[in-house]
Amino acid sequence: MPTWLVTGGAGFIGGNFVLEAVAKGVRVINLDVLTYAGNLKTLAPLEGNPDHVFVQGDIGDRALVTRLLAEYQPEAVLNFAAESHVDRSIDGPGAFIQTNVVGTLGLLEAVRDYWKALPADQGAAFRFLHVSTDEVYGTLGETGKFSETTPYAPNSPYSASKAASDHLVRAFHHTYGLPVLTTNCSNNYGPY
Repeated sequence: MPTWLVTGGAGFIGGNFVLEAVAKGVRVINLDVLTYAGNLKTLAPLEGNPDHVFVQGDIGDRALVTRLLAEYQPEAVLNFAAESHVDRSIDGPGAFIQTNVVGTLGLLEAVRDYWKALPADQGAAFRFLHVSTDEVYGTLGETGKFSETTPYAPNSPYSASKAASDHLVRAFHHTYGLPVLTTNCSNNYGPY
């Protein structure tokens, strides 16, 4: 059974992802600080399930992340953790920089050290997935589309913080060889 460390796994997107991953036979170690965006009710169907381990904590707590990586030996880390409310970022950008930039950096450093210590075959199979936003591309232009080649043009403290985290993830790939993927989700909706 594969094991994944999922950060932000009590948030709207992360929580629904965790439900699906566990249903498909993945053991999920779920790290979430439980801000205004966290909703443990989403995870209620997993209560008592040994394939879901919930840990309340911050991605910026490098000692905690290092301990979880060593203890559970995940094959992948999926980073959904983020401060993600545009209006809140305008009122208080510091929390967004702290989580989305500084927190992501701490997470990347812990993951890099973990990955470098893996045996060659496990290191080759390992992945770090960073879940970002289409907000990094700025205002939707005349075409009504963004693509992977659209230049970054963030317009809020939130989108600027996510753009910075995207660039950190890219830098860790190019500098250290960390195997990474970044997704830039558009608006998500659903019952949870």
